[in-house]
Amino acid sequence: MILLKIAYEKINKRPAPYYYDYSIFKLMGKPIRKWVANVVAPNCVFNKTRIFLYRLCGFKIGKRCFIGMHCYFDDLCYKSLQIGDDVVISYGVYFALHGKSQGKGNHPVVIGNKAYIGMRASIISKNADNTRNGVCIGEKAIIGACTLVNRDIPAGAKAVGVPCRLIG
Repeated sequence: MILLKIAYEKINKRPAPYYYDYSIFKLMGKPIRKWVANVVAPNCVFNKTRIFLYRLCGFKIGKRCFIGMHCYFDDLCYKSLQIGDDVVISYGVYFALHGKSQGKGNHPVVIGNKAYIGMRASIISKNADNTRNGVCIGEKAIIGACTLVNRDIPAGAKAVGVPCRLIG
């Protein structure tokens, strides 16, 4: 790759992009991790196998968790997602950790122990009130189905709606 980087810089007379510094193994590993995280793991029928595959891809998942089928975990920012112990993530939950206004992995998502996230919820890592980087879902918090979580949820709270608001 170093020869390609030197050739690119000589031909284009500007610095080579960041991925010219990657090793050949990292370049081959990224699409494989993406395929496992987005195709194999979400469609796996067994929860323990699904969690094993997500952990193999680098996601930090606690003990005794349940992750439903067809969840989307952002494979580009796998180090920014932390899931606590005894967490239940229902079917089809979407975790967005990077994007145009979010940056890349600068905003972590932390899910506390014994939290519950309802079916088809979306967790966006850019905090809406800009008080801090990322989103934290507190311990024993409950997120309703189809909720858009774009701010911190305190421990033991219930959040529903688009965007989320606290109830009860």
